[in-house]
Amino acid sequence: MSQTLHPTRIDIPDNARAAMVDLLNARLADAVDLAGQMKQAHWNVKGPAFIALHELFDTVHNAVQVHVDDIAERITALGGTARGTAAVAASASTLPQYPLDIRSGSAHVDAASTALAAFGKGVRAAIPAAGEVGDADTEDLFVGVSRDIDKSLWLVEAHAQSDR
Repeated sequence: MSQTLHPTRIDIPDNARAAMVDLLNARLADAVDLAGQMKQAHWNVKGPAFIALHELFDTVHNAVQVHVDDIAERITALGGTARGTAAVAASASTLPQYPLDIRSGSAHVDAASTALAAFGKGVRAAIPAAGEVGDADTEDLFVGVSRDIDKSLWLVEAHAQSDR
C-alpha cells in the first residue's frame, strides 16, 4: 500500500523510502497487535504462577510499545505516514489471532510465545529486505527489534520448559 511521501532531505532515493515505509508499516501493524496481545495475556492470566506471568506479560508489553514507537518514528523520518491505529492493526496484522477463551498460565504462555515467535519471524524477514534497498538504518532497527523480541520469547518460553 504505497503512499505519498512527505518531502525530506534524507539521502535515500524515493523508491527505496517508499518500499521501506510499506515494509515498516506492515511490521507496525504486527507490533501494535502484539502489544495488545501481551496486554490480553497480562489482564487475563490465572493460576499458581499468576503474579510472575502477570508482571512478565506487562514487561513484554512495555518493551513492544518501545518498538511500536521506534518503527513509527522511522516511518515518519523516511517521509511516510505511520499507520498505527488499532483498526489498521486489526486489518493488517499477520500475527495469529490471540485466543480470548483461555485463562491458565500455561495457555497464555503458549499463546504469547506463538505471537512473539510470529512477530520475530516477520521482523527477521524484513532485515534483508531493508538491506537490499540500502537502508542500513532500517535494517539496524529491525536487527535490534529482532534481538529484543527473541529475548522476550526466551523469557516467556522459559515458563513452559523444565529440566525433566
